[in-house]
Amino acid sequence: MPTVLVTGGAGYIGSHTTLALNQAGYDVVVFDNLSTGRAEAVLPPARLVVGDLADTAKLNGLMAEARFHAVLHFAGSIIVPESVTNPLKYYTNNTTNTTALVSLSVRHRIPYFIFSSTAAVYGIPERVPVAEDAPTAPINPYGRSKLMSEWTILDAAAAHPHFRPIILRYFNVAGADPSGRLGQCTPQATHLIKVAAQTALGRRQILEIFGTDYPTPDGTCIRDYIHVTDLAEAHVLALRHLEAGGTPGVFNCGYGHGYSVREIVAALQEAIGGTFPVREAPRRPGDPPALVADSSRLQRTMGWQPRHDDIIAIVKSAYLWEQRL
Repeated sequence: MPTVLVTGGAGYIGSHTTLALNQAGYDVVVFDNLSTGRAEAVLPPARLVVGDLADTAKLNGLMAEARFHAVLHFAGSIIVPESVTNPLKYYTNNTTNTTALVSLSVRHRIPYFIFSSTAAVYGIPERVPVAEDAPTAPINPYGRSKLMSEWTILDAAAAHPHFRPIILRYFNVAGADPSGRLGQCTPQATHLIKVAAQTALGRRQILEIFGTDYPTPDGTCIRDYIHVTDLAEAHVLALRHLEAGGTPGVFNCGYGHGYSVREIVAALQEAIGGTFPVREAPRRPGDPPALVADSSRLQRTMGWQPRHDDIIAIVKSAYLWEQRL
């Protein structure tokens, strides 16, 4: 059973991917500092090692001991507004720590590396849906920190042929494990669907719509929402693609269609059969008007077929998870 290292595997996307890897027959070791992740999200038989990516000595020892088959790198900071007010945190946690992880992976000759990147690298795209060959022009430190990490990974691969990476650019990840085992537990989350579910349950007083004057049909931002279970499956397929000798590269992860903030609010209200308080607020810094994926490369290359592309089901799964917390 090949052993893989999942950094940030106690977090939202990392824990769902760890579950999918276990189900696909991989032995998983999770490395997480639990700053936003939870130990209980690392479901057996996966094993948790508590540690920080900045602790390269601990990582080096772990890699020397375990002889990993692959690294899947999720650990990072992801809140766009925070990246604007605290950019050095993002360049340190996302870029510097990723560089150190890549260096260790190359040193220990770990052949496969899958990186959790973001559609934020595109900034405000000229065309929507956006394909992988679109210009990268991020408009916030979060996107820039991830793009710098992508450059590091691709340059390392060019210099070290045994190091074969895949970069997955996520669009907006949402929902929860359909069986109710896992979901999003991030403290002070800013993800729209989670915040809306918390508001619907009375855990937040009101849902704010940040910006109603964008150049979109209803004036609110449009995003491509991908169910976290479909995204986790994309990681398993990416690893199998590399194992089979497939070409490394960059792949978008989304459904190819978007929903506005107002449409998400309406979908959740339909799913729960009720309403919750909403108010309009000024734009947040660093938010592009629309981000929708062209994921045809992922589907064509790896045979990825999403199974949860239903916005009502996505928001309902997030709501039911929030109820359980």
